[in-house]
Amino acid sequence: MELKRVVVTGLGSLTPLGNSTAAYWQNLLNGVSGSAPITKFDASKFKTQFACEVKDFDPTEFIDKKEVRRMDAFSHYAIAVSEEAVIDAGLKDNTELDVDRIGVIWGSGIGGLRTFQDEVTAFAKGDGTPRFNPFFIPKMIADIACGHISMRYGYRGPNYTTVSACASSTNALIDAFNLIRLDKADIILTGGSEAAVNEAGVGGFNACMALSVRNDSPQTASRPFDKDRDGFVLGEGAGCVVVEELEHALKRGAKIYCELVGGGLSADAHHITAPHPEGLGAMNVMKNALRDAQLKPTDIDYINVHGTSTPLGDIAETKAIQKVFGDHAYILNISSTKSMTGHLLGAAGVIEGIATILAIQNDIVPPTINHFTDDPELDSKLNFTFNASQKRTVRAALSNTFGFGGHNASIIFKKYN
Repeated sequence: MELKRVVVTGLGSLTPLGNSTAAYWQNLLNGVSGSAPITKFDASKFKTQFACEVKDFDPTEFIDKKEVRRMDAFSHYAIAVSEEAVIDAGLKDNTELDVDRIGVIWGSGIGGLRTFQDEVTAFAKGDGTPRFNPFFIPKMIADIACGHISMRYGYRGPNYTTVSACASSTNALIDAFNLIRLDKADIILTGGSEAAVNEAGVGGFNACMALSVRNDSPQTASRPFDKDRDGFVLGEGAGCVVVEELEHALKRGAKIYCELVGGGLSADAHHITAPHPEGLGAMNVMKNALRDAQLKPTDIDYINVHGTSTPLGDIAETKAIQKVFGDHAYILNISSTKSMTGHLLGAAGVIEGIATILAIQNDIVPPTINHFTDDPELDSKLNFTFNASQKRTVRAALSNTFGFGGHNASIIFKKYN
């Protein structure tokens, strides 16, 4: 069976840097930090008092007010980005599409954490009589966002959620890619959403020592590959990518951003939160993605790294890149856009995938901001794209995401021709 070719025909973004793909991309290129003191709850007693929050977002611009109350924020975010992507791809109100061949595959690492927190807190404060909201479970469950998207547009193709912690939305992209190239669907809306900037999210990640505590300087707290990095900055938001079978896209005259050519998966099999110290799982997943894409390491011009700004993770990923790419590691660009967006957990993969797609389309690599001091444990001859965007031809690019539990996922896009 000959595999179908898969292209990207639509994008939607809701990020700490902007509430549209255009705003997100422009602020990435300008090196803007989305980090600021937390506004969504009183964080004064928390070790970390800042985050990369979505700003100036009103879900009633997309969803009926009554329905807004029946959804968690991670579903609000999912619907907002799917609307932008559907319009961008020319799918909105398009009556010529076969909706039985359009799917939604969505990633979320946690789902409705705020909903769970609020419902359980209310029960704990009561007299033991259960008075749960009838929408508690359907608001909270991680698979509900793709259900809402399918109901909104009537898309009856493949529909499910992938959960692999911070690799969730890259897993969703890879599943969407595989289903289309196997001719199981013509179009899939894929991506992910996360809304964990709340007491449970910040407190939980604080407890496992994962977050930066640089409360005196939130905007410089996410500093991947810097000697003084002290953990990641929690972010929230969503991204949506419309992937489509090439001939289907050409037949309807769709705009094509780039081609999706490969995905790789692996496990560290090492620790519940720490990466393999030699980057073994990261190395394997990039090799698997290159093999799937039938590309050589020298074909890659840019890697959007997982790069969370944690002491162990940045070193392990860099070691893996050098092992996979050899001398070519000194020629390609590496950057961590988490330095600006923070870490969107299950939505990280898709918004970084969108940054990778736009780097290919525009031949410019967004920077890793907040670099102040070289880390002697990292090879200073590598080009981490510190502090300013760099123009270069980007023929093909790879995006890495890794999750607690040792889940690794990499995806490769290249110019369409």
